[in-house]
Amino acid sequence: MADLWTLSLLLAASLSGCYGLTLPAELPQLHNQPSLGFNSSDGSLSVDLPVALRVISVDYHHVQAPFEIVLWIMLASLAKLGFHWSGRVPAVVPESCLLIMVGLLVGGVIYGVRHSAPPTLSADSFFLFLLPPIVLDAGYFLPGRLFFENLGTILWYAVLGTLWNVVGIGLSLYGVCLLAQSSLGDVSLLHCLLFGSLIAAVDPVAVLSVFQEMHVNEQLHILVFGESLLNDAVTVVLYKLFESFLRLPSVSGLDVLLGGCRVVVVGFGGLFVGLFFGLVAALTSRFTSRAQVIAPLFVFLYSYLSYLTSEMLHLSGIMAIVTCAVTMKQYVEANVSEHSNISIQYFLKMWSSVSETLIFIFLGVSTIQDIHMWSWPFVCSTLLLCLVWRTTGILLLTAVVNKLRRNAVTFRDQFIIAYGGLRGAICFSLVFLIDDFPKKRLFITTTIVVILFTVFVQGMTIKPLVELLDVKRKKRALPTVSEEIHSKLIDHLLAGIEDVVGYWGQHYWKDKFEQFNQKYLRRFLIREDHNTHSSILRVYQELERRDQRRDEEAQQVDPRFHGRPLLPEEMDSIRRILSRNLENFNKKQTPAYSRHTLHQEDTVNRPRRPLHRHQRFGETYTHNTITHWMQGEDREFSGSHRVRAALSRSHTVCTMSPRPVSQDLSVPAASAQPGTVDPNSTAARVDQTFLQHQTPMERAKKQLSFVLENEKQQ
Repeated sequence: MADLWTLSLLLAASLSGCYGLTLPAELPQLHNQPSLGFNSSDGSLSVDLPVALRVISVDYHHVQAPFEIVLWIMLASLAKLGFHWSGRVPAVVPESCLLIMVGLLVGGVIYGVRHSAPPTLSADSFFLFLLPPIVLDAGYFLPGRLFFENLGTILWYAVLGTLWNVVGIGLSLYGVCLLAQSSLGDVSLLHCLLFGSLIAAVDPVAVLSVFQEMHVNEQLHILVFGESLLNDAVTVVLYKLFESFLRLPSVSGLDVLLGGCRVVVVGFGGLFVGLFFGLVAALTSRFTSRAQVIAPLFVFLYSYLSYLTSEMLHLSGIMAIVTCAVTMKQYVEANVSEHSNISIQYFLKMWSSVSETLIFIFLGVSTIQDIHMWSWPFVCSTLLLCLVWRTTGILLLTAVVNKLRRNAVTFRDQFIIAYGGLRGAICFSLVFLIDDFPKKRLFITTTIVVILFTVFVQGMTIKPLVELLDVKRKKRALPTVSEEIHSKLIDHLLAGIEDVVGYWGQHYWKDKFEQFNQKYLRRFLIREDHNTHSSILRVYQELERRDQRRDEEAQQVDPRFHGRPLLPEEMDSIRRILSRNLENFNKKQTPAYSRHTLHQEDTVNRPRRPLHRHQRFGETYTHNTITHWMQGEDREFSGSHRVRAALSRSHTVCTMSPRPVSQDLSVPAASAQPGTVDPNSTAARVDQTFLQHQTPMERAKKQLSFVLENEKQQ
C-alpha cells in the first residue's frame, strides 16, 4: 500500500510539473516507511523533482577543457589550410609569420570582447605537450649520414657558439644597464646572464618552418638544423644553471665548478636515457609480427617516455628524445611492415605540424597582454647584440673548423647560418619561468620583440637573400642504387686507408660501428626473416621504400595521375621477384673483399676449384675439350632465341667480329683430365689441324659457346 502511495505521489508530482499544478500543502504522513527520495519535515513531505522535464539542456562546463582544445586545433588547422590555398602568399610570407598574425588577430578579438588578457601558453604545456612531437619528428627523420659526418661542426656551433652568445650578450647587456643607471640600475649581472641564456636559444621550430620552404643544400640545412636542435639543449641547461645561481645567497668558485659538472651530467644523462629507450623500443618491435596494428604505438610511447624520464631526473629531455628516435629508427623500420612505416611517418608529420601551428598561434595570442614594460636602450641593445654576437661567433668558429674540414663552409653559407638564427617559443616559454623581480615585465617585452623581429624581418628576407647570393640548392632527385653503392664503396675504401696508415678518423670509427652493428645489434634487435645479409639488397629495399612513398605523394598531389594502380598482390609479387633475383645475382658473383668477413672459416667447407689455364687457340687441348666444344655448339646454337637468352643471362661481354679471334680462353674444370698431353702426340696434331682449318666466325662461335658452358658449370 505504501509503495502504491509513493508511486501516486511521483505521478502527481510529474503531472503538476507538466501542467503547472501545485501539490496540496498537507499530505498524510507515512509512518515506518522509507521516504525513497522524499524529505520529510514538520509532518509534511516535499519532493526533490525538477519543475519541468527539459527536452534540450546545455552543460558547457562538463566539456569545457576538451572542447576548447579541439577548437584551438581546428582554428590552427584551418589557418594552415588557408595559408596553402592563398595563391602567391606562401612564396612571399613564411608560414610562421602568417600563423603569428592569425594569433595576434585572435588575441585582439578576445581582448576587445572580454576586456582582459587572452589565455597564454604556459611553460609546462609547451615543454611537456607541444615541444616533444616536433623534436621527435626532427630526430626520427634526421638524415643520419649527413648529421654524423658534420657532427663535429654541429657540436662546435651548438656548444661553443652558444656559450659565446650567452656570455657575450649577458655581459654586454650588463654594461648597458650600468650606463642607464636611472632606469636599469636594479638589473644584476646574474639576471643579465639568465636573460642572455634564454635569448640565445635558436628555435628549431622556426628554423625548420623557414628552411624547409627554401630547399637549401643538404650541408647547410643540417648545419643550421643540427645547431638549432642541440642549441636548445645547451640553452635550457644554462638557463637552469643561472636560475639556481640566482637562488643562492652567494656564488663561489666551487659553485661554478659544480655548475660546469652539472652541464656535462645533464647532457650525457639525457643521451644515455634516450639510447636505453631507443634500444628497448627496437627490441619490442621485434615481437610485433602478430600484432602489427600496435607496432607504431611503441615508437611514440617509448620516445615520449624517454623525454618524460629525462625531465623527471632533471636531465636534457631534448637530447633524450632525439637520441631515442635516431637509435630505434633503422631497427623499427626493418621489423614493422610497410603499412606501419607509413603510419609512423604520417602520424609524426601530422602531430608535429599541429604542435608547430599551435605554438605560433599562441605566440601571437600571448603578445596581447597588460604586462608589458618598455625601455628603448634595453630593447634596441638586445636586438643589435643578438645579431652582432651571433655573426662574430659564426665567423670565428668557422675560421677554426674549416682548417679541419675537407668540405669548407663557404662565406655564403656562413652568412645564412648567422642570419638564420631565428628565435621562437623556446625563449618565450623560458622567460615566463623567471622568478618575479621588478624587471621581469621588461624581459618579457624584449623577448617578444626579438621573436617578432627575427620571425618577420629575418624570416621574410632570408629567402630573397638565398636567391641573391645564389646559395647551392638541394638536389630533388632521389639517389640511385648505383650512387648508394659507390658511396658505400668510397666509405669502405677510406676506412681501409685510415686503418692502413693508422689514423683513427671518422671513417675508421664508422666502419667499426657498422661491423659491431652487423655482428651484434642487428642480429639481436631485428627478426631473422627481416634481417637481410646482403648490403646491396638493403640499399635496394630502402630506395624502393623511398620511391614508393614519393609515388604515393605524387599521386595525391597531382590529380591528373592516370593509369591503373597496382594491386597489393601485384606489388608483393614484383617485390619478391626483384628481391629473389637480386639475392641470386649477389650469390652468383665472386664475394667482394671485406676485411671484416675475409676469414679462414668462410672457405674451409667450400669446395676448392682448380685454377683455370688461359690458353690461346693455337695451343694444345685434350680430346675431351674438343668433344665438349662440339657438344656445346650443337646444344647452344640450336636457335637464335636460345642464343639471345643465354647472352642475357651472361655477365661476360663477348665480342663477335669477322676478324681472327686471338682471345684467351679458360678450360672448364669439369672437362679437365688429370695429366697433360704431349705436344708431339697425334691428338695434339689433330687439334692444331682442326683449329687451323676453321673460319674466324666458327672460332668466335665456339669461343662464345665455351664461355656460356663455363658459366653454366660455375
